[in-house]
Amino acid sequence: MCGIAGYIGYRNAYPIILNGLYRLEYRGYDSAGIVLFDGDTINVLKTKGKVSELEALFEADNAQKGKIGFGHTRWATHGVPNHVNSHPHVSQSGELVIVHNGIIENYDTIKKELTKRGYEFHSDTDTEVLINLIEEIKRKEKCKLGKAVQLALNEVVGAYAIAVFDKTKPDELVVARLGSPLAVGVGKDNKEFFIASDASPFIEYTKDAIYLEDDHMAIIKVGRDINIRKLTDDTLVEASIQELKLNLEQIEKGGYEHFMLKEIHEQPNAITDTFRGRLLANEGLVRVSGIDDHIERFLNANRIIMIGCGTSWHAGLVGEYLFEELARVPVEVEYGSEFRYRNPIITEKDVVIAISQSGETADTLAAIKLAKSKGAFVYGICNVVGSSIARETHSGSYTHAGPEIGVASTKAFTTQITMLTLIALRLGKANGSISNSDFNKFLHQIEVIPEKVNSLLKLDEQIKKISTIYKDATNFLYLGRGFNFPVALEGALKLKEISYIHAEGYPAAEMKHGPIALIDENMPIVVIATNNGHYDKIVSNIQEIKARKGKIIAVVTEGDEIVKELADHIIEIPATEEALTPLLTTIPLQLLSYHIAVMRGCNVDQPRNLAKSVTVE
Repeated sequence: MCGIAGYIGYRNAYPIILNGLYRLEYRGYDSAGIVLFDGDTINVLKTKGKVSELEALFEADNAQKGKIGFGHTRWATHGVPNHVNSHPHVSQSGELVIVHNGIIENYDTIKKELTKRGYEFHSDTDTEVLINLIEEIKRKEKCKLGKAVQLALNEVVGAYAIAVFDKTKPDELVVARLGSPLAVGVGKDNKEFFIASDASPFIEYTKDAIYLEDDHMAIIKVGRDINIRKLTDDTLVEASIQELKLNLEQIEKGGYEHFMLKEIHEQPNAITDTFRGRLLANEGLVRVSGIDDHIERFLNANRIIMIGCGTSWHAGLVGEYLFEELARVPVEVEYGSEFRYRNPIITEKDVVIAISQSGETADTLAAIKLAKSKGAFVYGICNVVGSSIARETHSGSYTHAGPEIGVASTKAFTTQITMLTLIALRLGKANGSISNSDFNKFLHQIEVIPEKVNSLLKLDEQIKKISTIYKDATNFLYLGRGFNFPVALEGALKLKEISYIHAEGYPAAEMKHGPIALIDENMPIVVIATNNGHYDKIVSNIQEIKARKGKIIAVVTEGDEIVKELADHIIEIPATEEALTPLLTTIPLQLLSYHIAVMRGCNVDQPRNLAKSVTVE
């Protein structure tokens, strides 16, 4: 949530920061601002609204000079979205400036104390409190900015990624993080540095990046090595520079109207990249190094607990079916946002699998820390290399989906399911719960999934026509059974988060326990009715819907004749193993949501009130 982009060096900072904020728009925000220091004056411009509106302000003000500065896209927590509450925030003296992602939970107590000392506050934000606390400590202790930041952060409770500078030290930036991501791009010979919430704002300038760890701060000075220290005890930390694998082409739209559409169409390659080198069908092998290195922990576990939020939770539900079917191990699936609040029973005999696209989801990170404190073995599945979840877990696997910019996850879901399928097969083979013939059949079926996804993407025009009919609906119902019940949940989530149509997903058999009351001639019902697994039962559900005049959009297996006679619209998927059908059935539901949202004039890539990575609770 929110985004930070900054620069210090020899170039003009403004275009770098502005472009960086555009790159970070996918994270979700309601206001934006930039501060530049031209060697004499701190120039701050900020506004409620989009980065494009901020750019117009700078063009009108002609305040674009300076070789140091940073920008921010804000998603409101403390204080409504408006000009005053937008970042950056300046201290009372006008010398210090800050941008901040996260929440300072004890800000009100600190604010009251600073007010007693003569500080006045103009915004409702916790961030303005933090910059004035830093200023007060710097004044009182007569210390440098870096030390003042360290002391201040040891007094606050909460989560943060911050960047601070002092106009009296224009060759220096101070950054720190706890719970919110922050990357530092390192220019050649340390002549320039970039800071950002992720690497996308600076990939065309450098491939060298440092991902700041929790409870670490960095003092960045032009022409010098970065000074990284622990906030807790001031211990010096060696900087670990990573080479970025990201490239500019990956984060551009590539001719597509929206990132979401581009990412839907990237799924054949993303799925292939997830199983590449891990699935060796001709050799009859699945190799997942993170599992192979800890196979005994998995085989001897009392149970496996899968944790995720949103789409990742839905992937975990599919994973539960996969693990129990293919590996015959008990699985529980938990919301990361609820896990630590119900005093869960966890032991050292449990394995926790944490699932997250970004690797920065605050609730999932908190659940990981709780599980580790109880002695559980924690395995991460995420997409972003070097992310917090990748560092916090004992072991894990990257999905290799590539950057996902659209807020509504698409290729993250299918690659997470692909990864969970490989792990389930690996465990099933190791404990003997799947026969060699079935194991090899699955391997060959997975290999051709990307080709089958490609064939589904060719149905785009057909799905677009269906979308035209239902774009003005006020409610949708999604039904599925078995492996496709989580797909029904995911389909409903996609529709409501980007089109703002109320939608619910249910197990088809649960329809009679309440939702059937909603069905009339105005209610579109999406039914996943593949011909393997509970087919007769779901046909009966469709007949019940038809008897109540509901409009049926059915996702069926190619060649289906029974449902075709009952449904108003059918979308055919290629045949595959039942356990693999979620990789196919989800594709038409993504396209349906996308086209309906576009037709309704919604901002598909940046839905209202949503952020790509939820890094605060």
